[in-house]
Amino acid sequence: MPTNAGVERLDRDLLRLMGVLLAGASVALLDTTIVAVAIDDLTRAFGTTVSMAQWATTGYLLAMAAAIPTMGWLTDRWGARRVWLVTLSLFMAGSVLCGLAWSIESLIAARVLQGLGGGLILPLVQAILAGAAGPRRMGRVMGMIGIPGQLAPILGPVLGGVILGSLGWRWIFLVNVPLCLLAIALARRHLHVTDARRSVPFDWAGALLMIPAIVAILAGLSAVGELQSASAGSIVLLTGGMGLLAGFVLHAKNNGDRAIIDLRLLRLPSFSVATVLMFLSGACLYAPMLLLPLFYQQARGVPVSQVGLLLAPQGLGLMAGLWAAGRSADRFGPRIVALAGAVLAGTGVTVFVVAGDAPLFVLSAGLVALGAGLGGVGVAVSATSYRDVRPTAIPRATSLLNIVQRVGASFGTVVIAGILHQRLAAGDADAGQGAVDAAFAHTFAWALGLLAVVLVVVPFLPAAPPPLPPARATGRP
Repeated sequence: MPTNAGVERLDRDLLRLMGVLLAGASVALLDTTIVAVAIDDLTRAFGTTVSMAQWATTGYLLAMAAAIPTMGWLTDRWGARRVWLVTLSLFMAGSVLCGLAWSIESLIAARVLQGLGGGLILPLVQAILAGAAGPRRMGRVMGMIGIPGQLAPILGPVLGGVILGSLGWRWIFLVNVPLCLLAIALARRHLHVTDARRSVPFDWAGALLMIPAIVAILAGLSAVGELQSASAGSIVLLTGGMGLLAGFVLHAKNNGDRAIIDLRLLRLPSFSVATVLMFLSGACLYAPMLLLPLFYQQARGVPVSQVGLLLAPQGLGLMAGLWAAGRSADRFGPRIVALAGAVLAGTGVTVFVVAGDAPLFVLSAGLVALGAGLGGVGVAVSATSYRDVRPTAIPRATSLLNIVQRVGASFGTVVIAGILHQRLAAGDADAGQGAVDAAFAHTFAWALGLLAVVLVVVPFLPAAPPPLPPARATGRP
């Protein structure tokens, strides 16, 4: 088994940097799950429809996606520290305006502003840490930073319910203000990043192709998922988005690293494999997030109020997987970690394919395996992504990886939602609960198929951890 005993330790400065960035990341991580529980309150407060109120979430998510391609140029031009501070300030300003909203339209506009800031927070965390940690510590860093992030889906709805019940819906947004102020204060004091700034003209042509393309593709996939079928509007969005994306590919080919997204990075074998796996891992992570709550409600008859508790084992498994995989990827290489993760996740999904009527503790064990396996794959991909990317290209590489992951997540949820809807609609009404159980088992089998594709790609990951620098490998100081 490939291994290298010279594993670099995580020094105090790197751990402090992780804490500073986590303070800001927690705001973005909690925001979406907190706001999700307030849709009914927003509908009543503004006298609008649920579909209109949902745009407070949809607009935020699309704005996040639109902001991501700009991160590389912004950090090249202004430096990661300044962009981080401005991003947090923008997110805080949007939160204040959301809390002061006087109509659903003003709330949606404020959420778009908030999303433009929120869309850069998590990619910036990833890019800054990738530059500071280096390839030989990337697995442990991403494993550790990902563990608190898994608490957000658990704590967000709980915190949101407490705020709604005691302070009202406006504080769902205003609670971000003290958190942002704390994150800004910590960053101003402790965030010191060495940047290789360069004055590169903004790629307006690329931005006018790439940003609408990503927004249209994600909006089109979202529309398909909501309607459970391809409507005329979703087809127009997807077709237009793909056309714009094709135009951007041609543009980027001719502009190299001057393009808003440098597609030449895909020439690096390790980065191209990581990009494919980022798409697949996004699909494999988010597809079960859609499927599992519906399974417990419709196939097992669990009340909505208890579903979150039953899904907690997946989060616990994911945290354990991130911790173990982070240590293993840096020591033994990403390939074996991803292989073990894919097999473990597949074992977890298999429980729901063949034993959906098993006792709940058996299903919980399957969720632990699923979460731990997905955590292993995620860390292996992160450990691979930057190993051959030059430091100055890390921000643009991060933008590309985040875009691919978001498209993969939307693709996975649409595929799984469409298959489930088709099977439920085709089920024999006289079969009753048996048809529902069979529909979910069939859909879980498709989710298992996504993991099988991951297994096909995993052997292309590097087998060994990154080599030691020449001076250290030969024992020279």
